[in-house]
Amino acid sequence: MKSKKENPYKEVLTRMIVDTFEKSANQKLNYKQVASKLNISDSDSKVAIAEILNDASKSGLFVQPERGKFKLKQLNVYVTGKVDMTADGSAYIVPDDELENDIFVAPRKLRQALHNDIVKVHVYERGKGKKREGEVVEIIQRAKSDFTGTIDISQSYAFFLADDRKMNHDIFIPLDNLNGAQDGEKVVVSIIEWPKNAKNPIGKVKDILGKKGENNTEMNAILADFGFPLNFPKEVEEAANSIVGEITKEEIAKRRNFRDILTFTIDPADAKDFDDAISFQTLENGNYEIGVHIADVSHYVMPDSALDREAFERATSVYLVDRVIPMLPERLSNDLCSLRPNEDKLCFSAVFEIDEKANVLDQWFGRTIIHSDRRFSYEEAQEILENKEGQFAPELLKLNELAYILRERKFKNGAISFESEEVKFQLDENGKPLGVYTKIRKDAHKLIEDFMLLANRKVAEYIGKQGRGKNKLAFVYRFHDVPKPDTLANFSQFALRFGHKLNIKSDKETAKSLNALMTKIEGSKEQNLLTSLAVRSMAKAIYTTKNTSHYGLAFDYYTHFTSPIRRYPDVMVHRLLQFYLDGGGKVNVEHYEKMAEHSSQMEKKAAEAERASIKYKQAEFLQDQIGVEYKGLVSGVTEWGMYVEIAENKCEGMVRLRDITDDFYTLDEKNYAIIGQRKKQVYQLGDEVQIKVKKVDLEKRQIDFILIS
Repeated sequence: MKSKKENPYKEVLTRMIVDTFEKSANQKLNYKQVASKLNISDSDSKVAIAEILNDASKSGLFVQPERGKFKLKQLNVYVTGKVDMTADGSAYIVPDDELENDIFVAPRKLRQALHNDIVKVHVYERGKGKKREGEVVEIIQRAKSDFTGTIDISQSYAFFLADDRKMNHDIFIPLDNLNGAQDGEKVVVSIIEWPKNAKNPIGKVKDILGKKGENNTEMNAILADFGFPLNFPKEVEEAANSIVGEITKEEIAKRRNFRDILTFTIDPADAKDFDDAISFQTLENGNYEIGVHIADVSHYVMPDSALDREAFERATSVYLVDRVIPMLPERLSNDLCSLRPNEDKLCFSAVFEIDEKANVLDQWFGRTIIHSDRRFSYEEAQEILENKEGQFAPELLKLNELAYILRERKFKNGAISFESEEVKFQLDENGKPLGVYTKIRKDAHKLIEDFMLLANRKVAEYIGKQGRGKNKLAFVYRFHDVPKPDTLANFSQFALRFGHKLNIKSDKETAKSLNALMTKIEGSKEQNLLTSLAVRSMAKAIYTTKNTSHYGLAFDYYTHFTSPIRRYPDVMVHRLLQFYLDGGGKVNVEHYEKMAEHSSQMEKKAAEAERASIKYKQAEFLQDQIGVEYKGLVSGVTEWGMYVEIAENKCEGMVRLRDITDDFYTLDEKNYAIIGQRKKQVYQLGDEVQIKVKKVDLEKRQIDFILIS
């Protein structure tokens, strides 16, 4: 016979009893009443209920207001939230309800929950004023089951050590689950089971990435780590390759013909997919017709096809330092949907009649066929704008003039300009970084951007302004919320340290003030720091059907229409727009909201993967520079050290507090500083410091510095 402690039903029955009290508004009940509400009549089960009520009263889950009658000590004893692992194996559960405090869970009470899992926690108070603690009772949703790391093979079994520092368990791999992996190789492992009382999960090797430290291995490891597939499934490749590329006369007849109107693309020199083109002509009345032509991906990718399901799962193309992982197979992204010069291409277009003052007098949305006359790189277009001569110079100069007016109007209406420096690497043929430089955005970039913004805004307005209340048309918007006042106040205080005063009395004043700050700090040593802190104090933009506005751009309606080759929400927008243009009525809003949420999550993961690849390349670049001295700026402070960004190459590393030996330093969180306890030496965010490269750990993508002064 099992002891009470080992009874597997006790936990389930306890949960059922708690649910009963919660459903009956926590009224006083004895064990018989509880049994009755649970439709339990056998005497053994009733005895078990009585035992649980008595035992749980001693542990503080229940109280006995009168003899034999029980109540929950607190109503909200079960909380759902996300696991945030700490380095020592314990965790904090961040509740779904933002108003609730985090719940501490000791390692032995995590019950196989892993970082970022969604779990149900049984919460108990530890007395007045003490933090809430709890234990995991159910794993509702695993964050991930695939991990990247290193395989360690012995004679009779293997273990897998994950790269993810928040994965505190090694994974046991039976030898017949190795899939050909060799000892010491970097691999992707899937957890296949985790027996109830086992310390370690059991897994199998899913992909072999290669030798540790090799560029290809490490880049693929980053992708796998963030949940992006390394290849397209066979059926998806086959579906893409089987698409007939020829454009039929019937298809052309359905579309507005732009083939005889001057059209060109402007893209990075190394771009392989061109998803937007601009057409330009002067009309008889002296106004200009400007067409923003976007690759018609939704013509080729049918809803719920293998291609569509794969594109939705990925939701975005991922841009690592040395490669692009496309959302769509190459047959589409670099061929059928790429608006290459001197070829007929199918597009979805937004066409505007614009006057000299960049006012939109008329607009048209629909499917088109175009023929690009020229493919410009940004550098080529910029040269024409600067020298005022070259192919299509008059048209480019007029477009640039109109773009300037659109830009100025946008800022006048309260848009915020964040111009941070983008880090780029010069790589050799093996992907090894030879140098680091920052990319500067000039007029040619901004010209394209301003017309893409115009198309995005006008498409969103066109749909968003139709219908009221229940008759409103469902659509996918790019929503950017106003910043939280306290975050903004903190940033404002910090900017003051550099002598920059902000007015944050209203949203409009804030925007105006931030723009003035961004202009003022351009080219200064604190530009990158203040820009990244300002961006961090803003809300994050997301895809949603619920809100239409974009605070950062000061647009009441905004969507993403212009990049369906690399963003799934744009594909959704094309489909919905065509549906409404064809006279369609209602669609399932919840369905689109779920797809929008997934797209927002994948976009966040793609940005994290890109950052991880930059960190890796920075570490690789400094690997041969141990002992070299640099000037840097303090870019972050934590309780274990301060981050420093090297001024000349933007590589960021850490000076650990234990390596600053002239004093004992502690973190002053409120003032973004670390302070020496005896000599009161202060190192604050934005301070200039001299450092030396101490150590580089490529695997962890970490750089350690030593402070010189």
